[in-house]
Amino acid sequence: MKRVFCACTVFITCALLALRSPAAAAVRNDFANAAFSAPFAAGLEHFYAQSFAEAQRDFERALVAVPDDTLAISFACAAAAQQPGALDVLTNGAEDAVALTPKSYVNHVRLGFDYLFESLAGRDRLQDAREEFDTALASVPDPAAAHVGLGIMRFDERSSNRAKTELLLALRTDPNDVLAREYLGELYQTDLHDPQRGLSYVIDVPNLVPRYADIAFHIGSLLAELHQPDAALTYLARGLALDPRHVGEAGQHGYTLMARIYLEQHRVPEATHELELALAGDVDTVYARTLLAKIKRGDYASPAPEATGPRQ
Repeated sequence: MKRVFCACTVFITCALLALRSPAAAAVRNDFANAAFSAPFAAGLEHFYAQSFAEAQRDFERALVAVPDDTLAISFACAAAAQQPGALDVLTNGAEDAVALTPKSYVNHVRLGFDYLFESLAGRDRLQDAREEFDTALASVPDPAAAHVGLGIMRFDERSSNRAKTELLLALRTDPNDVLAREYLGELYQTDLHDPQRGLSYVIDVPNLVPRYADIAFHIGSLLAELHQPDAALTYLARGLALDPRHVGEAGQHGYTLMARIYLEQHRVPEATHELELALAGDVDTVYARTLLAKIKRGDYASPAPEATGPRQ
């Protein structure tokens, strides 16, 4: 392109710099868009109520408004995976969409996530998923969703630094990408052993998605590791309330994690109650029975009270 030097060049340059400056750039927030957030919230309610067909329809409605939101894509796949044959239908449709519009960034991202969930269902589609995400990377300048997909794959491969790099690249374009924040929180907790940093990525996610039960569980887990038991118990209880049918991590593991926190405080009756709730809900039963057996054996008996008088 030929460069034209004229009086207006300085003005145009300054205007472009202003548009690119952090103060002028609008931060992406999918959940501030009612056309997206309303059906997404409905999808969460249906998903945690085990109404998976309704949930999938809700998430697809949300994706009409914001086609590349990774949390909505993942939930649409997860809801389909809970219905016989529905994930195959979803994947076949995504493959057809890529064939019809091979240069579409969104189509490649959607197919990549479909292949990821196919792999979770026991089919070896990981290489196919990687190819779709790589193709998406080359399609647009700021491919946040593709970076999230690759970050998840690196996380599952226990390639911590590469996973972190991909997820942070996603947040450069979309600082409010909930799935990227969630995986970074878990990555810093489990692999990088920095729960405080992990908490910084997830602590404000409930402000974006108030009814996301699993993020409440992850926050509670991080707070427990940071020795903030009261705050941890509050978040874990919130996650359980949002997941009454025990669909996600909050419903599956919330009771036993609360019990562990109570046992660390030698609050044996409260711990026993949570473990009995786990058994009644048929969740995490092996671990719940193990902890109950230890309680019965006296492993968590209250310590002797400290002497308050002067030592002799």
